[in-house]
Amino acid sequence: MISGIHAQALFKRYEQLKLIELSKNDLIEDLLRRVSELEDAYHQTKIEHEREIRFNRDIQLHEIELMEQIKRIKKIMDREPFVIVLLDGDKTLFLDQYIRAGEQGGKDAANRLAADMDEYISENLPNVASPKTVVHIYANLKALGNMYHQAGIIDKPSAIDDFVRGFNESGLLFDFIDVGQGKNTADDKITGCSHDNSYTRLLQETMEDIELTGRISLIEGIPFDKELDNIKDTFRITRFSDVFRGTKISASPITSAKTPVKNAMLSPHPRSASLTRTSTNTSTSSATPTSWSSWASITASNPGDVALQALKPANTSVAPKTPVVERNKLGQRIDRMDFKSISKEELSRIKKMKLCNLFYLLGECPNTNCYHDHDYKLSKEEKDVLRAVARMTPCHFGMTCDDPKCIYGHRCPQSEVGKKECHWGSSCRFEPAQHGIDLAIVKVTKI
Repeated sequence: MISGIHAQALFKRYEQLKLIELSKNDLIEDLLRRVSELEDAYHQTKIEHEREIRFNRDIQLHEIELMEQIKRIKKIMDREPFVIVLLDGDKTLFLDQYIRAGEQGGKDAANRLAADMDEYISENLPNVASPKTVVHIYANLKALGNMYHQAGIIDKPSAIDDFVRGFNESGLLFDFIDVGQGKNTADDKITGCSHDNSYTRLLQETMEDIELTGRISLIEGIPFDKELDNIKDTFRITRFSDVFRGTKISASPITSAKTPVKNAMLSPHPRSASLTRTSTNTSTSSATPTSWSSWASITASNPGDVALQALKPANTSVAPKTPVVERNKLGQRIDRMDFKSISKEELSRIKKMKLCNLFYLLGECPNTNCYHDHDYKLSKEEKDVLRAVARMTPCHFGMTCDDPKCIYGHRCPQSEVGKKECHWGSSCRFEPAQHGIDLAIVKVTKI
């Protein structure tokens, strides 16, 4: 018979065993719950993975479909490729022999241009198979005829019409178009293909797209202005010397007193003269030509007639203040200007107004066909901003310019002392030497 002491020990051992069983059951239940959680996570991950696979497959199919569409469109585009030639006829001048020959000269010039274009395309655009060449030339025919007549190339201004007629008859896609003498004529028609500065900004914008620059070529007849010359290396350059003149037309030594002065006949001069706007029927005077820096804006604005007349001398009873040009110790010109104090919004607003810099900053605009605004009532603050805008256009004489009235820039307004580059980098319109110059004024040049 088991004693009471032994029975209590066994009961105690039984209780301990029950606790172990309970702990084991809890462990098994925890393991089962964990397995269930992992199974749920696995199934969710599997669903997401399958969804991602279907999505990638759909994207690939869509991409393949788009590529096929691109191929079809490219095939359609390559079926009849074309090359467009846009020319500013006021500055891209045909050789004299073509103009003299009248209607036949127009046909010969067009045929020669077509042959040169075919040769150029085959050498530089080998991937363009048998393209059609479209030629559009825009010009002020009245002014162009006067210019050729005054130079003695044709016997009367209207003879230019015979040349144009022959040119237009030479091919279905060759057009020589008269834009008239109004404002914003050829510039608006062919923005992007002129020798002068008025198209440089657009070309600078295209420089950001490498693929686009590869599709643009520049035709140079008369050498490009300096501002365009600075960026022309980005594009293909060609010259058709057997079609276009490489120099400007010089005036005939004998001209009528009523013949207006053509802007192509004016020569640069280091000193500026006081000029006033006159009609094209006003006779010319013997006033000293204006400075090259001023004419950079005049000749870029419109190729039409420019008539000049000297202003009456000012009252000499009050001696005017002697103008000076401030320079640093190296003799480099320094213009006082504070661009940091001008807000970008105000600078942009004034630029978009297309105000005539010469009229508002120098008091007179000698270009009778100037298309910039002369009627806006400019405040003193706006005039200061306009002066800053003018300084953003480089002067052709650079830091050696000695014209105290020159309104253009002689150093990069965005550069800082000691820094040889501004945020524009190599695309800046100013020369590298016009960056980071010493601004300490140590001497002045009196004019």
